[in-house]
Order: sequence, then C-alpha cells, then structure tokens
Amino acid sequence: AAYDGGAGLGARPQGKGAFLRGQRRRLNVRPIFLAVIIPWALFSAVYAALSFDIRYEEPGLAWSIVAAAFVGVFAAGVAACTASSRGPANAEHEPTWWIFLFVSMFLAFFVAFSLGNANFASNMQPFYAMQNLNNYTDVSPSKMRGQQLMDAGIIQFVEGTRLDISKSMGFKHGSVYCVAPIVLGTDQPATYDFWAVGTDCCSGNQANFHCPNFNNPHANGGLRLMADDERPYYRLAVQQAEATYKIQASHPLFFEWTVNPTDTVASWRFAGRGEFLVWMLSYLLFQTFLAAVATLAFAKMGF
Repeated sequence: AAYDGGAGLGARPQGKGAFLRGQRRRLNVRPIFLAVIIPWALFSAVYAALSFDIRYEEPGLAWSIVAAAFVGVFAAGVAACTASSRGPANAEHEPTWWIFLFVSMFLAFFVAFSLGNANFASNMQPFYAMQNLNNYTDVSPSKMRGQQLMDAGIIQFVEGTRLDISKSMGFKHGSVYCVAPIVLGTDQPATYDFWAVGTDCCSGNQANFHCPNFNNPHANGGLRLMADDERPYYRLAVQQAEATYKIQASHPLFFEWTVNPTDTVASWRFAGRGEFLVWMLSYLLFQTFLAAVATLAFAKMGF
C-alpha cells in the first residue's frame, strides 16, 4: 500500500496530498507516519482530558476537547466517504487509506473514551476529591465529635483505636452495607460518630463485621467515604445499630478502615498516571502495527 501499485501511500506527484494515488513505486513515509500519529494523538488527547485534573476542575473544557476530537473523527469519515464515492477509477484520490484513517480514529476515540472514564472513576477522581478535604492526625474517637470533623478526608486516629465488632451492623439493599464503630480501647463514648464501612462483608443479621483490615492491629486510619449514593444505606445501618445496641450516633462519619490512608491516596495518583503512560505507549505500538499490516495488505491487493 506504500507503493505506486495503487496505494495512496505511494510516491506522490508534486503538489498532491498525502492520501492521493502516487506515480512511482517508491515508499512514501509521510502518509504512513500520519496514519500512525493522528489516531495515536487523538487517543492520547481524549484519554488525558477524561482522566486528569482538567476534567475535575474544568469539566467544560475537558468535554470540549472530547467533542473536538469527535468532530475530527467525523471529518475523517466524511473525507473517506467523499474519496470512496469517486471510485478507484479516479487516479487523483485513493479511498483505501482514507477509510483506514477514519476507522483507526474511530477506534482510538472510543477506546480512549472508555479507558479515560475508567481511570478517572477508579483512580483520579477519588484522589482529587480527597485532596479537597482536610487531613487530621491523633484524633481520639472518644473526645472528638463528627460535627467537628465534617471536612475530614483522611483521619489518623490515636494509638489504641480499634473497631468495636460487637456493635457492628449491616443493612441489606441489594448489597449488604456494613458498619462498625471506631472506638478508643474499651471506652464507650457518649456518641459513636466514627464508623468503618464496607459492602458485602457482614451477614447483616449479626455482629460479624469482616471488612478490609478489620482485624489488622496496625490499622488506625480512615479514608472518608466519597460515594454519595452509598451513604444513605450506611446511615440506615447505623440507625439499626443505634436501636439494637441502645447507643447514639449524632453525626456519623463513614470511613474505609486502613493502615496508612495517606499512602493509599498517593497510590491512586500513581496508579492513574501509570495507567495513562502504559496505555499511551501501548496504543502507539498497536497503531504502528495496524499501519504496517495495512501497508502490506494494500500492497498485495494491488492498491
């Protein structure tokens, strides 16, 4: 496909575009380069716009970039249809590589769209959200109240803090939403405002909370629950615990119980950036492979 035998990647007559039929049997690197770089650049731009802080802080700008990329895909499709409608008999325009470019851009756009959304949801959005909240250390669940720490994202509790599994509870709504109070030693605070949470890690009808790190002696930190859609169900589980164990929870805050919450948050950023770099480089190799295969296939087909 990179030869004058008919491919648009053959040598171009002077003054003709990159995707026009050539006149000499000589490899033309420029259009092959464009067939690799354009889809890859589109993939990288869409993936980055949907993954990183531009989406969190300036969502309108991020979606404008995505929309512009889609317009580019559409424009390539129009060019491919226009070239195809002229037919292979027209020596001035070879439709084969326009079609390849359109299909490659279409594929790159939707792969980047899917991966970017997944990366943002699983890594970067939780990281940015946690960065907007405050960090607190040496918090005593016996002395502090939930109302005092409503802006907490990360809490490192004082030594001796543990989960009181005997007062754990679960509320079932599809999944089982499990809660266990965070307490200091054997203290029984006036109000149980700090709760470790998890889904499908308790039976719901007895005190058997076994969510991550529930029995880890080194765990004494909490990551704030950021899933707004889950919070009402955890609140209902706490209300059941209040009624069952005759306790009070005036301003319950919900946390993922962990060993070092600061390291966990940092790992989200590391994972998000790492996934972007791996996929960006992998897609460059993938697109290069596609262009090489297309070049050989078109050459054998006599284009």
